Amino acid sequence: MPVFVNPFKKADVSDFEGVYVPLANSQRHHSVAAAYEDRKHSLNDDNFDEKKLESPPDLGNQVYSANTIEGLRAEIELEQPASGHDTTYDRKSKVINKAITDIGMGRYQWELFVLCGFGWLADNMWLQGVALTLPGLTSEFGPSETNVRYTTCATFIGLCLGASVWGVASDVIGRRLAFNATLFLAGVFGLAVGGGNSWVGTCALFACVGVGVGGNLPVDGALFLEFLPFASSGLLTALSVWWPVGQLISSMADNMGWRYLNITLGAFTFLMFMCRFFLFHLYESPKFLLSQGRQAEAVATVHGIAYKNKRTTWLSEDVLNEIGGLADVEDKQKLSKKEIVNRNLSKFSTERIAPLFATRKLGLMTLLIWFCWTTIGMGYPLFNAFLPQYLANSNAEQPTAPSIVYRNYAITSVVGVPGSILAAYTVNVKYVGRKGTIAISTLITGVLVFCFTISSDPNFQLAFTCLEALFQNIMYGVLTPEVFPAPNRGTGTGIASCLNRIAGLCAPIVAVNAGQTDPKAPIYASGGLFLAAFVAMCFFPIETRDHQSL
Repeated sequence: MPVFVNPFKKADVSDFEGVYVPLANSQRHHSVAAAYEDRKHSLNDDNFDEKKLESPPDLGNQVYSANTIEGLRAEIELEQPASGHDTTYDRKSKVINKAITDIGMGRYQWELFVLCGFGWLADNMWLQGVALTLPGLTSEFGPSETNVRYTTCATFIGLCLGASVWGVASDVIGRRLAFNATLFLAGVFGLAVGGGNSWVGTCALFACVGVGVGGNLPVDGALFLEFLPFASSGLLTALSVWWPVGQLISSMADNMGWRYLNITLGAFTFLMFMCRFFLFHLYESPKFLLSQGRQAEAVATVHGIAYKNKRTTWLSEDVLNEIGGLADVEDKQKLSKKEIVNRNLSKFSTERIAPLFATRKLGLMTLLIWFCWTTIGMGYPLFNAFLPQYLANSNAEQPTAPSIVYRNYAITSVVGVPGSILAAYTVNVKYVGRKGTIAISTLITGVLVFCFTISSDPNFQLAFTCLEALFQNIMYGVLTPEVFPAPNRGTGTGIASCLNRIAGLCAPIVAVNAGQTDPKAPIYASGGLFLAAFVAMCFFPIETRDHQSL
């Protein structure tokens, strides 16, 4: 088996011999059959709330085998998407969901979990890397301790651009190209930061790093979700386990000066890109391919996953056409370069945003999610981006020794890791779900941020920063991507991430000006923003537990 893969090769069904088995001879996943029975019985339940299923299908007394087209069609009719859509794309998307669930969790998804985790790791690694670079920039280039914080603003400008551009671009050019390009840009410009010859030039290079890093959360989360079996959807939340690892790497690499720190982080980022590009063959998202009318490639992708996982699949174009109708005809017209550019630019319009408000419930959910990402986007950096300074200056009589500051910083990073593992479990707990998990963790995070200011004792502050990191890590990554329909998922999460970065861009300005009046004021503001996000989360109208994403 070759070590390196051809990253440009397109999948074809003929490449995966022995993978396809007819639906009649296939082995369906037990969770699919159980979900079908639960939903079928619920339609006959006198206490069933028909508001949750506005147009329940009339199945009569028919009982279909799960291994027939009729049975599969009945499953699809009973399955209600969280977003409330029911188009040809939605029905075929649900068929692909069933096929991926029947294949089950395997090697392909576990490798993708690690590679998507690289994006989350890089995001926080560079945020903390910038914070650790500030003292070195002051020493070498001369900006004051206050003004040097605007380096963080430059980084957030890049993060804003990256979040908005890559989120929408992944819906237009595909997940695969966006997935690889983000880390490539971050790695190249990260290496260049180490050679910065002025403060302004270094800020510009950090902004370029931000353009690459900013696309990781919206692109990686949406991509990973679309390859996950329904029974393993909790692993989307577990992606945030990589977040504190990035902070830990930055804190441990800061021992040879700011140039070596950034060269190390840039080289590590580029190494992660190399792993994505050359060591793993990423198939294009089957749901993106469906949305582009490339049905044959979507089927081939599912066959490729089954082949990698050493499983079989019943999915074929005939099955998709039986359930959802004939495939859309792909436009084969020869276009000039100018027409191609104009056609692609026309996709970056309100037409991408409008489906996020297709129903009243989905529209309200979209607005609340964007509000939460905005408030958290400012609350998180107000506390975490300057945490080393808070820890160092907490004792007014005598500054805390640097060795103690960075020891506590590293301990905090490690303690945050179990939070994601806990969240991956609680999001599937009945009566808790995604909404309960994210709301409770956000509430506790806000309270703990306020508690941090009670005492200046380093051990006291260490205890509360560790607890805050634990619950904060639970909060990140829950709910957002799976609420949006796949054709516009990159757009929805991209806008949310962009708002998050814009708010983060304002955080250093607040920290500089409010901190001059009261050193604890930025911390109070951070806690208040987390509590505001908690209030909004209490009004989320959609719970995605037990609902398949589209």
